[in-house]
Amino acid sequence: MEKKIKKTIKKRKPTLIKKGKVKKNESPFKKIYFEKDKIFKLKVKSDKPKIKTKRVFSKKDKKNSILKDVKKLTKVEKIKLERSIKNPILIPRSYSWESQAVFNPAVVLSNKIFHLFYRALGDDGISRIGYASSKDGVNFYNRLSYPVYFLSEAEETKAHWPFTSPARALYDRDLYKSGGGWGGCEDPRGVLIDGEVYLTLNIFNGWNNLGVAFTSIKEEDLLKKKWNWKSLKYLSHTGDRQKNWMLFPEKINDKFVVFHNLDKGNPNEVYITYTDKLDWRNMPTIKDAPDPQVLPDHIVAWHKRTRSASAPPIKTKYGWLLLYHAMDNDGSDRYKLGAMLLDLKDPRKVICRAGNPILEPDKWYENDWKPGIIYASGAVVKNGKLFVYYGGGDKYIGVASIELDKLIEGMKKNTFVKLEKNKKLKIK
Repeated sequence: MEKKIKKTIKKRKPTLIKKGKVKKNESPFKKIYFEKDKIFKLKVKSDKPKIKTKRVFSKKDKKNSILKDVKKLTKVEKIKLERSIKNPILIPRSYSWESQAVFNPAVVLSNKIFHLFYRALGDDGISRIGYASSKDGVNFYNRLSYPVYFLSEAEETKAHWPFTSPARALYDRDLYKSGGGWGGCEDPRGVLIDGEVYLTLNIFNGWNNLGVAFTSIKEEDLLKKKWNWKSLKYLSHTGDRQKNWMLFPEKINDKFVVFHNLDKGNPNEVYITYTDKLDWRNMPTIKDAPDPQVLPDHIVAWHKRTRSASAPPIKTKYGWLLLYHAMDNDGSDRYKLGAMLLDLKDPRKVICRAGNPILEPDKWYENDWKPGIIYASGAVVKNGKLFVYYGGGDKYIGVASIELDKLIEGMKKNTFVKLEKNKKLKIK
């Protein structure tokens, strides 16, 4: 049958069409013979010796091949925190001091209890600190009906003159955008060091008077709910616009460690200060610790704009885990949560960063009052699980969690390790 077909169409040349898969040393084309409407496939054996050929790649082919290989190697599951199904775990209540919003909480773990210190905004536009506690980190049934810390009324009145004295102006959230407030103590971060709870606070007395201060309370007083806070002391210099400084949760070489800046142009380093005493005289000025607002956008890992550290660093066997706020290239100003590891011995050094945001503002309670805001100012680890507490939309409080080892391993697989210093970044 095969010979007969060959005789009938021997004057016609075979048509070559490309195959799907090609075996080793086999021609990448099939020979197809046509006879009217019939197609016959004939296996054609070559008498020529098999010759190994080497494919020559152009520069473009090589580049595309390398990119494909890199994508295959880096194609891993993105690391994400898991929100609690009970979110938001805290919402505003009818008490006048927290009727507008509750958000941006600090958290410390003591006596196996989660102690939450949250920013509360009242009808008068002043931010105060509320308190709630929980055994499981999700259900905060023990929530006090009064603020546990606030600045004195005399100081508030003086700071906001002429708006508050002799007569207080009508409070308007649209006019005062610092989380909707116009004064008070904001965005606490909490750590427990040597039997004492330290809260660092942003003290807001207008945009031209924004600084960082701290107060503290004995751990035994916290457990007894005796709010014997020590006097407020400033960490930042008078007249410097500063916010979001925080303490490491333990001393290093018998010194307090104060975190200032995520990135001053070199994304491989963060800016911290070691000090024997927490005092503004031992802290850097705005020249050495610039306000992130004045730094230009530049690409680092997944984000274009680096905002601030979120919660105080957490010590792990792999390094200091630091969560931070940043904005990516999606064209919006949404606050997203990133993660990085700092060297244990020298926490100025960045070991690696997560290759993607680990939490993004996608839920309704993260977009209700101020859209696109996740402000994670509290984080602790209990029984190997990381709990992250955050303000959603500057109005509610949520919690998200992940196994600590899973987060770290995920960061190792999907990470940005080698980062280049941005020499063109200029600080105003």
